[in-house]
Amino acid sequence: MTEFEKIYQDYFDDVYRYIRRLSGDENIAEEITSEAFFKAMRAIHSFRGDCDIRVWLCQIAKNCYYTYLKKSKKTDSVTDVELSEFVSEEITMEEQCIKHEEAARIRAILHNVPEPYKEVFMWRVFAELSFKQIGQIFGKSENWACVTYHRAKTKIQSRLEDKAYEK
Repeated sequence: MTEFEKIYQDYFDDVYRYIRRLSGDENIAEEITSEAFFKAMRAIHSFRGDCDIRVWLCQIAKNCYYTYLKKSKKTDSVTDVELSEFVSEEITMEEQCIKHEEAARIRAILHNVPEPYKEVFMWRVFAELSFKQIGQIFGKSENWACVTYHRAKTKIQSRLEDKAYEK
């Protein structure tokens, strides 16, 4: 087994889960993860080891996903078919609509959260990276990552509460 095959086996699931959470779509996650590992294989010689290899792979995957979105001009909206597949039959139509509206509000709020808060929040929640790993990505301390994440979380919660009062 080559060294890259070992990297692929060790980190494929982590990268896939990150992109799955980011995209909300299994097929897109599979496609993007495969593309990311192909790009990583071609660029493995440029990996300097400044950060965890999982972080490096997730950054490649994130860039592939953003490129995919730009090319396809895909929006974050969920189609009726996806929504019906996502929710169980036991949930009423009203509950389905409420869940859909809440998910859309959270996506919109996250989209408007300023950097670096948005990216730190996404690394922590979607990629499940430690604060130490997030700090490495930004060239900052573990404490900086922790504080930035909690500030991002506070901003998102505050905006969710503001939106709730608007209704």
